[in-house]
Amino acid sequence: MRVVAGKYRSRQLKTVKSNLTRPTTDKNKESMFNIIGPFFQGGVVLDLFAGSGGLGIEALSRGCDYLYSVDKQYGAFQVVRENLNSLKIENAQVFKMDYLKALQKFSEEKIKFDLVFLDPPYGRGLINGILEFLCAKDMLEDGAMIVVEELKEVTFDVPASLHLKKRHEYGITALTILEYGVVQ
Repeated sequence: MRVVAGKYRSRQLKTVKSNLTRPTTDKNKESMFNIIGPFFQGGVVLDLFAGSGGLGIEALSRGCDYLYSVDKQYGAFQVVRENLNSLKIENAQVFKMDYLKALQKFSEEKIKFDLVFLDPPYGRGLINGILEFLCAKDMLEDGAMIVVEELKEVTFDVPASLHLKKRHEYGITALTILEYGVVQ
């Protein structure tokens, strides 16, 4: 796995040696960022189920200002830290905690996000609650994008303040891009 574009382009990233995470392939990552970016003029990123941290690091590489990376698995937490250290990235924090506790912490600290990556364990029905929490707690900047990767047959409710920007199916998964507060 590598960084596809930007400041850290072509730099290799370590991956978690576990079947508990699924790194997004370089090809899918490139397609994803072509849809949502491909480059950014700043912004705060939340990678809530970070795995190896590749999506959040890619966002930083492409111009985002700051990254909050969260994973409850110790192996994933360690790999994200190692990847950030190997690239000498200082504008990021890594948290080893459950996603609900992380969301509550960020809400209490009044942190607002411009870009959110949600790639939870597939088929567990986590997306609805996360989207509702982010919107209800006013944790999204106007125009913020949420990128959801989930099994293509899984459906979830989209709160009224979020609008579907794009949905793309590949293999067994679907990539859903939502935008906050912007009607087109």
